[in-house]
Amino acid sequence: QVQLVESGGGLVQAGGSLRLSCAASRFNFRSGTTGWFRQAPGKERELVGAINWSGSTYYADSVKGRFTISNDNAKNTIYLQMNSLKPGDTALYYCAARNGLAIVVNPSLYDYWGQGTQVTVSA
Repeated sequence: QVQLVESGGGLVQAGGSLRLSCAASRFNFRSGTTGWFRQAPGKERELVGAINWSGSTYYADSVKGRFTISNDNAKNTIYLQMNSLKPGDTALYYCAARNGLAIVVNPSLYDYWGQGTQVTVSA
């Protein structure tokens, strides 16, 4: 069974940085796509960034230039480096993975999910 375990969330002031980590077990990175979603209260879950085995990446417009997604295949871990954080980035952040190399934004097309890690950005 695939397991995704996030870490690295917390409370940070606006303008600060955080790095989220997602340790994946039993997931075949060579044939899959991983990503980070976030969901704020009262809002839909949105894809923040995604990466596949070939190195293709996707970023939501709201985070382009501030967030960077990367993976360490030797450690089966993906990261989300978040810089210049804004109060609007406050949300529960989820790591997700899907079988297949197509990067898709629809959360229902992801097969596996972590439990989420809270990111809170104060003004």
